[in-house]
Amino acid sequence: MAGELIKMYPDNPKTSKITHIIDLLKEGGVVIYPTDTIYGIGCDIFNARAIERVCRIKGLNPRKVNLSFICYDLSDVSNYVRAISRPVFKVLKKSLPGPFTFIMNASSRTPRYVHTTKKTVGIRIPDNNIPREIVKELKNPIITTSLKHQDEIREYITDPKEIFDRFKNEVDVVIDGGPGNNIPSTVVDCTDESFTVLRQGMGNIEDFL
Repeated sequence: MAGELIKMYPDNPKTSKITHIIDLLKEGGVVIYPTDTIYGIGCDIFNARAIERVCRIKGLNPRKVNLSFICYDLSDVSNYVRAISRPVFKVLKKSLPGPFTFIMNASSRTPRYVHTTKKTVGIRIPDNNIPREIVKELKNPIITTSLKHQDEIREYITDPKEIFDRFKNEVDVVIDGGPGNNIPSTVVDCTDESFTVLRQGMGNIEDFL
């Protein structure tokens, strides 16, 4: 059965559509959604079977993959990472919501299968109301990973209708939130307060240090 294509507007995501997405996520659904960078694919972080499904779609080994997830705000982040130091908190407060993935030390509340054998996890608070409203109403984060298969060289797909044509038989919903970007988030390791850039993407962390 093919998935749905649902139009949403980031400035004002319709409550009934958000509720529908949440119902699917609670049932183990997989959703493709817009962010402030590239389109992402994800599911409820507490549903191991759904995470395995995301990994199958991406061609990833669920035991070795580095998974990130989307939180609503900094108070939400604090539930899933160890104590945030004052220097790190100041940078997070200035840069988020924004196009960054921050690598942080995972707390015991983060599911083990999200950070596999590692003790760190990637945290995103994108500057886009659609995924943020989803996690706010779901009351826990969702997995976020790019649409690009690990073996693919081509650019990220930016047209939601093209995304739907490509993935409609693999996911439950593609949210059309308008054209996406083809530059991913900047990945910053802040586990030791050094703010080391592991991948330069759309955001410039130097602007917030």
